[in-house]
Amino acid sequence: MVDALQRARPATRRNPNSERHGRAHAADESGPGLAQVQRDGAADHPPLKRKAYEKQMAKLQVELVRLQQWIKHAGAKIIVVFEGRDAAGKGGVIKRMMERTSPRVLRLVALPAPNERERTQLYVQRYIEHFPAAGEMVIFDRSWYNRAGVERVMGFCSEEQCERFLATCPQVERGIIDSGIMLIKYWFEVSQEEQTRRFTERINDPRKTWKLSPMDLESHRRWYDYSRARDAMLAATDTEFAPWYVVMADDKRRARLNCIAHLLSLIPYEKMPAEPAKLPKRQKPRGYAAPRHSYRIVPARY
Repeated sequence: MVDALQRARPATRRNPNSERHGRAHAADESGPGLAQVQRDGAADHPPLKRKAYEKQMAKLQVELVRLQQWIKHAGAKIIVVFEGRDAAGKGGVIKRMMERTSPRVLRLVALPAPNERERTQLYVQRYIEHFPAAGEMVIFDRSWYNRAGVERVMGFCSEEQCERFLATCPQVERGIIDSGIMLIKYWFEVSQEEQTRRFTERINDPRKTWKLSPMDLESHRRWYDYSRARDAMLAATDTEFAPWYVVMADDKRRARLNCIAHLLSLIPYEKMPAEPAKLPKRQKPRGYAAPRHSYRIVPARY
């Protein structure tokens, strides 16, 4: 596969929607395709051992808690968009982000297919109603970019509708940012071989069959249709004010660490001062006696 994309450049901590960034893609630039970047990265970095991975993830999750506290204190409004190929590992990153944080501050939005009423609305309308209020980060597991990906490839929208979306999307995102929302966008890329391995694992593992849908199977068959749709989407919507960051995701553990560390580097959060907690003594029983009741105790099978 020859992809017309370049690897996203690393960033130091700053607001991605208030300063200029190195672009993840430029249509008039030449460079190694994503497949080659993926292979080079695998050669440079052997698989990460579980112990080393868990140690680094624990550190990043501490920082995510600090980020959460800062978001709440500062009244920040942040949107993080996760897009990418099917079985590229977006859900694994989101799960690790949400594990140690409050769902009332870091809020996940994963919308189903639109219903009949939503199909008659302005296309982005059903997403806008989930945008953050002050003190919230909203994580979109798939987003309005469905129009440029699955809808285009599977024929759920016309070419005219998709082209109109690609033309107007940067203007909409400019308006989102001008309203005071920080917008961060990630694309997860996986190789053909690794995607095949993960789909095969989902077919054969009863714990993972729920992850496999007819659309997943079609995305495997239509690899190059999705490549063309991705290339067009990134070319049209990778802007200086709302850039795309590409996560090379063949190595799940490294992808999770790299993405979360990069996200933290983009947001100018600070550690909030907090009074140390002190556990109070329990009250005295003051005559309390447990009632005589026949409780339905869950059997201790393990």
